[in-house]
Amino acid sequence: MTSGEVLVVVAAVVACVAALVGASAAAVLVSQVRRLERVVEQIAEESLPLVAQARRVTDQAAAELDRVGAVLEDAGSVTSTVESASRLAQKTLANPVVKLLAIRAGAAGGIRRFRENGERWEGAGRGSGPRAGRGISPTSQGDRR
Repeated sequence: MTSGEVLVVVAAVVACVAALVGASAAAVLVSQVRRLERVVEQIAEESLPLVAQARRVTDQAAAELDRVGAVLEDAGSVTSTVESASRLAQKTLANPVVKLLAIRAGAAGGIRRFRENGERWEGAGRGSGPRAGRGISPTSQGDRR
């Protein structure tokens, strides 16, 4: 065999080895791609229900937030109504209550003075009544005007 023929045989052997390595690498790649496909399918099977559940939970949370918003609006309305009623009650009742307290204070002062003066009148020994002891008789009260 000539050197050219030997070179062709060596090249053919190298080509066959390269083809075998390429084929085995392709087989390994195909098996890895299939494994990857199975993993992706498992992730999709597990994650799609989780995503659907997350969507339901988010929808429920949004509905609850809407309810809370409505409750807060109602609370604000009630607050403004109570404030209005409070102002109206204050305007309506403030003057009569002040007058009632003034009458009570005046009556209490009058009763206190009456009691104090009554003790002095009884001790004076000159008749009875608020004008006793002052030189004014009950009959002369009609003369004074």
